[in-house]
Amino acid sequence: MKSDRVFCKPDETKQTLLYVADGLGDNPNDYWPCLALNISLNGKTIAGVLLNDLRPGRDVWMTIYSSDKRWATKSVIKYVFGIVFNLMKCKRASVFVTVDNFQSLKMCERLGFKKEGCLRQFRDDGKDCFVMGMLKQECKWL
Repeated sequence: MKSDRVFCKPDETKQTLLYVADGLGDNPNDYWPCLALNISLNGKTIAGVLLNDLRPGRDVWMTIYSSDKRWATKSVIKYVFGIVFNLMKCKRASVFVTVDNFQSLKMCERLGFKKEGCLRQFRDDGKDCFVMGMLKQECKWL
């Protein structure tokens, strides 16, 4: 029986950027420039992680979109946070999560992000958005 393998690799094209932006209903230019990480299962993209507004040695904003929950393997998560905290030497990583996106909130909390504040009427549709952050010393994936 063939086992499914999930792979994560940097994407030098804009394919992953477009996948994430389209999945979130956003403009790709809102995330460019970025480092895009493509996560695939059996050759099909099932998730993308964008690292944008990067300030090496300081911080980075992360954007995550997936169409399949199987993307979040321990090895993929360790790989992503290894890039953020070890390769790029960031002290913190941050994400925005719309307050009524309960699945994303739960996922980010499981990853180790903590709510740091709320931006009222931040989204284009007027919805509020949580700012969540993780410090390197809080990351359980390293």
